[in-house]
Amino acid sequence: MACKLGITSMSLGWPHAGHSFAPKLDILEQQGYQGIELFEADLLDHAKRLDPECDAEPSHQAQLRAAHDIRRLCASKNISIICLQPFACYEGLVDRQEHSARIEKLHRWMELATALETDLIQVPSSYLPPAQASGDMDLIVSDLQEISDLGAAHNPPLRFVYEALSFGTRINTWEQSWEVVQKVDRPNFGLCLDSFNIAGRIYADPASPSGKNPDADEVVAASMERIVERVELSKLFYVQIVDAQRLAEPLVEGHRFYAADQTPRMSWSRNCRLFYGETDRGAYLPVKQIADTIFNRLGFRGWVSLEIFNQRMSDKDPKVPQELAERGAVSWAKLVEDMHLVTKSPSTHDPSRFLNLST
Repeated sequence: MACKLGITSMSLGWPHAGHSFAPKLDILEQQGYQGIELFEADLLDHAKRLDPECDAEPSHQAQLRAAHDIRRLCASKNISIICLQPFACYEGLVDRQEHSARIEKLHRWMELATALETDLIQVPSSYLPPAQASGDMDLIVSDLQEISDLGAAHNPPLRFVYEALSFGTRINTWEQSWEVVQKVDRPNFGLCLDSFNIAGRIYADPASPSGKNPDADEVVAASMERIVERVELSKLFYVQIVDAQRLAEPLVEGHRFYAADQTPRMSWSRNCRLFYGETDRGAYLPVKQIADTIFNRLGFRGWVSLEIFNQRMSDKDPKVPQELAERGAVSWAKLVEDMHLVTKSPSTHDPSRFLNLST
């Protein structure tokens, strides 16, 4: 099986900055991308564009119409929809009435996934405040078993992929997310490994003057050994490979990215992610080491998605989607070269042709 290039839809620019979905697809086709992770914000924005009189959150029927239209647009460009995401802040809710409301939303999302012709919904680990997100592993597992069973009973069946966010409240390392996947123990519930979120927890500390945790290199090396020893390839549904910027100053109160209601890692994650290999922009995480572990030691082949969040995405400059897509293509070419990956790209989309593009 070959590796295939994907990207998260909002990584080409936020809809609220005027970067709508349809033009992004044209750019992705030109740059040789084969798939997208559809971000909910893009779906909602597309629904509003189909119904200009809508001035609030689109109805479920409007979202379904948008999902069908997005599927049509993607099919016309031969671009797959990897997943719908993020089904966020779900597991371990202390407020069980809110849990019931999320389950109702899940039923709607399953209909949307079917309309999109994807069988995968991504679930990131919860980042709600500790008072709202239980650390009871039994509850976390039970909640995720519930959605897995609902997905298995859906027609057609659906899968779920779980990702540990580096700023997750209870689950914030890949080891914890793998433990959850094992305990959920459902064939349609698997793992997403994200190089940023792995390194963003065990290697990086944006609130530190050095930008690193103590003993970061040793901790990463040991964690990579555990990936090889523990992770079952059949449960690794897809991966995300990106980097992030080393900050010139610690992300503490007074820093331009500081937010009182966010942890430093969350603020850094939302403002400073970069594509693989962008050392000229300040990338410093051990992403090459993580990627080598995933591709060459563990042997993963499948979807490789580029999910970034940074300030450029909120810029209203119409050149943003083209710029970000090109930067992603350059990073993919470098990743393919560095990891000796076999890709499924048509010859006209040979990633090596991007190696000389300016970043």
